[in-house]
Amino acid sequence: MLGFHDHDADFDNLTSCLSILFNLQKSGFNLKIFLYKAMETTKSSTEEEAFEFEVRKLEISDKRKGFVELLQQLTVCDSISDEAFDRRFEEVAEYGDDHLICVVEDRDSGRIIATGSVLIEKKFIRNCGKVGHIEDVVVDSNIRGKHLGRKMIGFLCDHARAMGCYKVILDCSSDNVAFYERCGFKRKEIQMVNYFGS
Repeated sequence: MLGFHDHDADFDNLTSCLSILFNLQKSGFNLKIFLYKAMETTKSSTEEEAFEFEVRKLEISDKRKGFVELLQQLTVCDSISDEAFDRRFEEVAEYGDDHLICVVEDRDSGRIIATGSVLIEKKFIRNCGKVGHIEDVVVDSNIRGKHLGRKMIGFLCDHARAMGCYKVILDCSSDNVAFYERCGFKRKEIQMVNYFGS
C-alpha cells in the first residue's frame, strides 16, 4: 500500500518531468514531432518483427531447417530419415486444410523456430459440427519472449474458425495453463491417455 510519502515522491517526480518538458519547449524542442517520430519508430519496428516472424504452412524442405530438432524440445521425437519424413509429409498433405501444420522461420538463420498444428474433426453432434484440435505447439527455447507462441495459437485458431469449427481444444501441462488462458482458453474437464506398447 502506498503511503503519503510515496504520493509526495510521485508528485515531485511528475513536477520535475513537467519542468523539463517546459524548458525543452522554451528552447525550441517540438514535443509533438518527437512523440510522432517515436510512435512511427515503434510502428516500424513492430511491422518489421511481424514480417520477420511470419507464420506459414510446413514445407517439405523444412526438415533441413531444424523442424524435427524443434519438435524434440517438446516431446519424444527420434531422428527421422529423409524418406520417412517425405512419406509422412505427403500423407498429411492428403488431408488438405483438415490437418494444418504451420511453422515460423527465422529469416536471419533460416531455422524453424516455432511450430504448431490443428486437426479438424468432423462430428455428428452439434448439427454435424466440427472441432479443431491443436497439437504440438513449441517455440525454440533460445528465442522465447517474442510472443511467437501467441502468434502461433492465434493463427491455428483463425484457421479452425475459418474451417467452420464451433470450438477449438487442446491439452497442456499445468505449467502452461496461464499462457493458454491469456490466449483465450479456459480449463474444462480432465485429460486421459492410454499409451499402446513402448
